[in-house]
Amino acid sequence: MRRLQTRPQFQTVLAGPVIAKSPHFALHARDWESDPGTAFARVPLSGEPLIGALLPKRWAKRAVTRNAIKRQVFAVADQFQSQLVRFAFVVRLRCAFDRTDFPSASSVALKGTLRLELSQLFAIAVTRLPAARHA
Repeated sequence: MRRLQTRPQFQTVLAGPVIAKSPHFALHARDWESDPGTAFARVPLSGEPLIGALLPKRWAKRAVTRNAIKRQVFAVADQFQSQLVRFAFVVRLRCAFDRTDFPSASSVALKGTLRLELSQLFAIAVTRLPAARHA
């Protein structure tokens, strides 16, 4: 699994549809193989999925929280890697986690909630992307 690197790559994927939502996240997807635009022209790809995380400071003010969320995004996406070939994804944080419920970025409660929501997002993606099911 590779990570999205450039702004045009993120913009291309964000222009694609939202294929899944959870209370805190939205998952955007784009089939980069059938739409070989300039954003992915220089990326040597072998069918593996691309993943990016968009975590605005508006919703996750502390860098430690944003980094913890990114680690969980990439860890969960790695579990679904074989089912999501030929697609690029951006996981977008769309609202904040309540600091009273999750006081620490390294709390077990936050990590569990993140893994659960992200697993649900990617499980929905597997069912909604017909080409991904046959990989």
